[in-house]
Amino acid sequence: MHMPSITAFYLAILALLYAALALQVAGLRRRNRVLFGDADNGRLRAAIRVHANFIEYVPIVVLLVALLEMSGTPATRVHLLMGGLLLARLLHPMGMYARPGTWQFAVGRVGGIVLTITILISAALGALLRFWPI
Repeated sequence: MHMPSITAFYLAILALLYAALALQVAGLRRRNRVLFGDADNGRLRAAIRVHANFIEYVPIVVLLVALLEMSGTPATRVHLLMGGLLLARLLHPMGMYARPGTWQFAVGRVGGIVLTITILISAALGALLRFWPI
């Protein structure tokens, strides 16, 4: 078993993105003087959901991919899964700040979440096939 260095590389980039999202929420809270909730502020609400959506999906996908990498999954597949996750998590915020019906919304929010869920399912199925006792 080897260390999941490819996954760790992408996770470091994702961690920086997560920090940026957290700082965005904190900055909006401070500027709008909101301690809890969103105070019915649409921009703050969107930032909170982008931040929350990130933490709802990224850990489980990264864990699955790290286990796959540690078990010998080819590096190309690990790069595809983690690169796709990074792309999806960059697209999603773009869509969350766009008006519904615009191309930014479709590519960002819809595309980002569809790509995220596709990668989640792919990693889960990969793990089931790799670790299912035969």
